[in-house]
Amino acid sequence: MLDRLAAEYPGSAAELCALRHEDPFALLVATILSAQCTDERVNMVTPALLARYPDPAALAEAPVEKVEELVRSTGFFRAKARNLVGMARAVEDRFDGTVPSDMDELTTLPGVGRKTANVVRSVVFGLPGLPVDTHVGRVVRRLGLTEETDPVKVETALNAMVPADERGAFSLRLILHGRAVCTARAPDCARCVLADICPSADAAPGRAGVTARGRKRRP
Repeated sequence: MLDRLAAEYPGSAAELCALRHEDPFALLVATILSAQCTDERVNMVTPALLARYPDPAALAEAPVEKVEELVRSTGFFRAKARNLVGMARAVEDRFDGTVPSDMDELTTLPGVGRKTANVVRSVVFGLPGLPVDTHVGRVVRRLGLTEETDPVKVETALNAMVPADERGAFSLRLILHGRAVCTARAPDCARCVLADICPSADAAPGRAGVTARGRKRRP
C-alpha cells in the first residue's frame, strides 16, 4: 500500500501539503484555519492575514475583532480568531516567538490538537507525524488497517505499520486518495490502485470482482 500510494501521489510531505506557507508560523496559522474549511479557501485567506500579521509578535497584539474580519470566510471565525491570537501570544510568551516542534509543546497552544501538531511536525520540521482527518480514517478502515474510529487510536495503529520518516507523506497521500478516488459516498474502485488488495472493494456498488485499474479478478 505504501509503495502504490507513493507511486500514485509522489513527493515529500512538504511537497504534498496543499496549504501554502513559507515558514512554521504560516503553516500553523493555515492549519488552524483549515478546520471545517477547504484548503483552497484557506489559501485565499492567509495572504491578507499574514501580510498584516506576519509573525507571532504581530498577531499576539492583534485585536481579535480585526482577525475575525480577515478569517470570516473560513467558518467558525470567532473561535478561530481567538485561537490564532491566543496561539501567537503563547508562542511569544513561552517559546520566545519560535513555533516549537515538540508534540507536547505544540498541543499546549490554543487551537492546536494532535492533527494540527502532526501537520506542522511532518511538513515543516521533517519530523514523524501522521495527521488523521476524516479522509484518513475512512480510507484506512476500508483498507482493513484498523477498525478504530477515534483519531488518536487510528494514529497509534498506523504508526505501528508506517516507518516514522514516511508518516507525514503517507497521511497526505491518503487524504488525496480519499478526495479523488475513495470518496465518502461513491468510492471509484475501478480507478483505485489498491482495489485488488482492499477488502472493501467488492462491497462497493457495481464493483464486485474488479481490481485496480478496472481489471477483473481471476477466479
